[in-house]
Amino acid sequence: MSATTMVPDYGVATQADVAGLTGRQILERFIEGRLPAPPIARPMTFWLTEVGDGFAVFEGEPGEHLLNPMGNVHGGWALTLIDSACGCAAHSTLPAEVGYATIETKANFSRPIMRDTGRVRCEGRVIAKGRQILSTEAKLLDRDGKVLAHGTSTVMAFGAR
Repeated sequence: MSATTMVPDYGVATQADVAGLTGRQILERFIEGRLPAPPIARPMTFWLTEVGDGFAVFEGEPGEHLLNPMGNVHGGWALTLIDSACGCAAHSTLPAEVGYATIETKANFSRPIMRDTGRVRCEGRVIAKGRQILSTEAKLLDRDGKVLAHGTSTVMAFGAR
């Protein structure tokens, strides 16, 4: 489906949809709704809201659907936000026809996330970029700017150069 036709809310962009686009251009099209949001965004209730060179922001809404048996939001949700923000920060620096994959993500949890925490913001940044390996970091913040979790990801770029 091309960017000029109606794009579904959730789905997977085709190779034709992203051909010739840089990583940042692809991410901008997600934000603009010209490409479908990835299917993981629906059950995880988070979405990409900002992108810059080496920078990406996700926002998310915790809720009852994310609770662990103890009644807190499962740490895997925070880790997934951190991995997503880090990966997209890296992707924003990549040229057309170059993809990426996470090699490793680590997180530290600073405060519990509850179903009523409200909207959170996860800011990812590239901190070092080699030819193929990128190091990134992210902070997951509550609405008052308090750190809920923070982490790092190592990302590998691959594909045409």
